[in-house]
Amino acid sequence: MNSPLHIELDMHARTLALHWGDGATQRIAYRLLRQICPCAECKRQRLDGAAPVVPNDIAVLEILPAGYGAQLRFSDGHERGIFPWSFLERLQAEE
Repeated sequence: MNSPLHIELDMHARTLALHWGDGATQRIAYRLLRQICPCAECKRQRLDGAAPVVPNDIAVLEILPAGYGAQLRFSDGHERGIFPWSFLERLQAEE
């Protein structure tokens, strides 16, 4: 399992920065993270053709370690999703 060496919140740029072992730094917008939240509730909304309503000024307030990934606490109160490292790492190739 590949996991980042260091994680930081950039409140000014509104991005989560993941620093990987190969020296790469991946930045993911808070808004994108909230839109693609992998929790069951958000997945169900997307399967039903709806997307979570995400304000432009959404922020990640806290990163909670979850072993295989991280649980993110968002400024809209949402904190159910655990984002596996492999899930986040795949985003790097898509951005």
